[in-house]
Amino acid sequence: MKKFGDLIYTPEHAPSEVISKAETHTPKIEAPDKVKAGEAFKVKIFVGPHPNQVQHSIRWIEVYFEEEGRTFNPIHIATIDLGPEYAEPDITLTLKLKKSGTLYVLEYCNLHGIWEARKEIKVE
Repeated sequence: MKKFGDLIYTPEHAPSEVISKAETHTPKIEAPDKVKAGEAFKVKIFVGPHPNQVQHSIRWIEVYFEEEGRTFNPIHIATIDLGPEYAEPDITLTLKLKKSGTLYVLEYCNLHGIWEARKEIKVE
């Protein structure tokens, strides 16, 4: 039996039969590399280009933060459920961080599984 984490794909960890889906399924994260402690900043997350039909679409995006020095990680930031045909996998969040760490984004395609992206953010 596999661990659940083994079922999450990344461009560096995907079986050869699914690696061709990495470009259209791996979430893209646009966020600053450095931010000031406690100061709001924008994070844009999107997937695609990707179909948006009932039979094939991105159904949800989840955002987590692994904070440096925190005993219990990750911190759940958001879950966005997306309705096929109506909601595109393109979101913007406003975050405030106290410490440096890594932002993790998961997305679920109803045909091609769960894909992960991550971005380190330094807090000054």
